[in-house]
Amino acid sequence: MIAIIKYNAGNIMSVSNAIQRLGYESIVTDDAGELKKADKVIFPGVGEAGSAMSYLRARGLDTTILSLAQPTLGICLGLQLMCRITEESDTKCLGIFDADVRIFPPVDKIPHMGWNNFLTIKGDLFKNVSLYDDVYYVHSYYAEISSSTIATCDYIVPFSAAMQKDNFFATQFHPEKSAGVGEVILKNFLEL
Repeated sequence: MIAIIKYNAGNIMSVSNAIQRLGYESIVTDDAGELKKADKVIFPGVGEAGSAMSYLRARGLDTTILSLAQPTLGICLGLQLMCRITEESDTKCLGIFDADVRIFPPVDKIPHMGWNNFLTIKGDLFKNVSLYDDVYYVHSYYAEISSSTIATCDYIVPFSAAMQKDNFFATQFHPEKSAGVGEVILKNFLEL
């Protein structure tokens, strides 16, 4: 069973639908016990970091996420909340990845919205994916490149398009909205 973390962030249903299209069953839950017994956990999100972290902390989900031993995938806001801090509402995050989240410099259109390809990719999450494949982004904040970075992209500045540390994976882009290449990436995660 795939557990999708419920924490009052958007985009949960599109992730659930993408998983179903790939032939997997999922539940949407904020129950720590359900998350711990799931085969895989997905931490998606579209929303504001401060209120999202408040919801997680109020329910003890911050410590639950940190204790997960199974493959866990953060998407968009999920990736940002897995970093140390974000400039959005000066929010202390989970600290899984040794990186900070910054707002894009105001020299171009923000948010970064639309299709973009990769500068670099590595690892099992990107099996059968090319640098020239486009994925879909919607974000005003980005994770710095760090030792956990497994894919990079460029919009105003180079940033972490995907990250991994131990059993924790994350994408800044939305695989569930990235057509065929997104399905390949989600399938790679679900088959880990």
